[in-house]
Amino acid sequence: MMLISTLRFWANGWIEQLYLQPKFHFSYYGFQWVKPLGDWTYLLFIICGVSAIMVSLGWKYRIVIVLFFLSFTYIELMDKTTYLNHYYFISSLSFLLCFLPAGQYFSLDNLTKKRADSGLVPKWTLWSIMLMVAIVYFYAGLAKLHADWLLEAIPLKIWLPGRYDLPIIGSLLEQEWVAYLFSWGGAIYDLCIPFALLYKPTRKVAFFFVVIFHILTRVLFPIGMFPFIMIISALIFFDASFHERALSYIRSILSRLWPNIKSVQVINQADNQEELAPAEQSNTPSRRKSNSRLPLVIVSCFFIVQLLLPFRHVLYPGKLFWTEEGFRFSWRVMLMEKAGSAQFKVVDGVTGNSFMVNNGDFISSFQEKQMSTQPDFIVEYAHYLRDHFESQGHQQVAIYVDSYVALNGQRSKPYIDPKVDLTKVEDSFAHKDWILPFD
Repeated sequence: MMLISTLRFWANGWIEQLYLQPKFHFSYYGFQWVKPLGDWTYLLFIICGVSAIMVSLGWKYRIVIVLFFLSFTYIELMDKTTYLNHYYFISSLSFLLCFLPAGQYFSLDNLTKKRADSGLVPKWTLWSIMLMVAIVYFYAGLAKLHADWLLEAIPLKIWLPGRYDLPIIGSLLEQEWVAYLFSWGGAIYDLCIPFALLYKPTRKVAFFFVVIFHILTRVLFPIGMFPFIMIISALIFFDASFHERALSYIRSILSRLWPNIKSVQVINQADNQEELAPAEQSNTPSRRKSNSRLPLVIVSCFFIVQLLLPFRHVLYPGKLFWTEEGFRFSWRVMLMEKAGSAQFKVVDGVTGNSFMVNNGDFISSFQEKQMSTQPDFIVEYAHYLRDHFESQGHQQVAIYVDSYVALNGQRSKPYIDPKVDLTKVEDSFAHKDWILPFD
């Protein structure tokens, strides 16, 4: 799927549009050094796509999973304008896979080495992937437990009527009760689906709902690969016998093209039946297990961060959706409708002359849309404007912004204090007291 995603990105011209055409790129705090590489950016996408297919094949797995994680994450960090939850999910999952023996079974590495001990992996390696998927769902459900989503059906009440042109269900989407049904149903689904997938008697029914839910969200909203990623990721909850049947079917097809595949598997099974027992029937790891506990320690620390990071918003005052302090990397998926405008004024500190900035001269319309509603974007852009106009001969430049934001269909309100010189403000993890309070 990541290979397909990379090809899709290239085919739609998004590499050029998002990374090469803009003069300025918004950076994540602490990663200002990560920038597009000019025409070499295409090579970065090639590396990402090739490493993705090599991971799928299990060819040089230990090397290429690290290569995929680094290349994909670098792409994600090049411009935070493109931030999406499923990009973060892929980076997190690929980092996790760097420490898991995912190339242990039914991989080219295993076939070429003809190992006979590839049937079992430590149980925690399977549970760690399940936990990663469960975190995405459960935290997304927790994020829906607020008044706008449950009591007002916002923003679905705003979005769904816009899909009135859909066949069969289009007319229903204009009904207010449907928005409430989807709001409550979405919250219940996210909170319950990880546990339903874990419990074997409800697993098949739960997976059916996973497929229906994500296909429906794909039809209603333009959210790219995310629905398909989550559908396939949910298969990790099925036991080893399910995967063995699927692999046997694939093996029967590939054996016609490569007869050695079948013969190698028979040799492995004959030499070590005990080692190839289904993973869920034993808590005993493979006899080839490393003596080092470092991977388990790293994975444990990784999950501590994953479990705590989404709650960091409680450290900040004000309305989360308004300030967005602690919003990213917390699995808050499609929870708000936010639109705004930001007009910047440049003041020459020596002459006192001032003029307004045409944002289109410096950033794309997509970048401007994202910038106008997010305070860290606004500050970073103001600093860029200061540097630009000082290079043009202006001195002691001050930047002020006149900004308005409309949240969840309400009237637009002043967003950033227009009296604050943004060149004097530094982005950090501290509370941004220059954001005007939400009334």
